[in-house]
Amino acid sequence: MRIEYNHRRGVLINGLKNFGFTIPVEPVGAFYVFVNARHLSRDSYKLAFDILEKAHVGVTPGVDFGSGGEGFLRLSYANSVENIILALQRLEAYLASR
Repeated sequence: MRIEYNHRRGVLINGLKNFGFTIPVEPVGAFYVFVNARHLSRDSYKLAFDILEKAHVGVTPGVDFGSGGEGFLRLSYANSVENIILALQRLEAYLASR
């Protein structure tokens, strides 16, 4: 399972980086990636719900983790590679429409 989760992590991180997100600290012991999304919005709550509504991808607003998390989003890779790829495709379409 460690090998599988590492693969999932790599797929998600590479996809997010290709979309212009920065990842200050890459995860090594969790199932989540915390990305800087300030280039899209400074309101992570509003952005997370916009992504959910328009791209049908669930992300957690960084502000849920304190004021220092504002402008960040948290994404999970505790899902199949196929679903992660689908989420990345939807996220890519969402970003292209902005």
